[in-house]
Amino acid sequence: MILVTFAVRIDTAAEWFAIESSLESGVPLVVANLMRLQSQASMILLEEDLEAVRQTAARAKGWGIHTELLTSMSCRRPAKALLRLARERDPGLVVFGPDRLRTSDRRYQRAARTVRDDLDCLVWTAGE
Repeated sequence: MILVTFAVRIDTAAEWFAIESSLESGVPLVVANLMRLQSQASMILLEEDLEAVRQTAARAKGWGIHTELLTSMSCRRPAKALLRLARERDPGLVVFGPDRLRTSDRRYQRAARTVRDDLDCLVWTAGE
């Protein structure tokens, strides 16, 4: 199972859906934060969100779930990077969970559409 965000903290509902699903199915959880390189000005906010993603992974581990945290700061296209990751890992479920308050609607909708249209597994999206 993969829980993914794009350079922002993870939506609370997405986090708990992924943790509960992983517990119920007994599968490991990959928490992935895929992001573009950021300007110096935005690095302070980015670091706050990175720490929030690390805390999500820690909470999953606290529930006894084998959890892997992946962060990539060199993605030119995070949605395409997610597609590659999903093809490598072959998950049964991808939880697309960027915090909607920290993501523009246009960017979120475009990425969610790419994820839903191009993956061959179940996809759960935050806020829908």
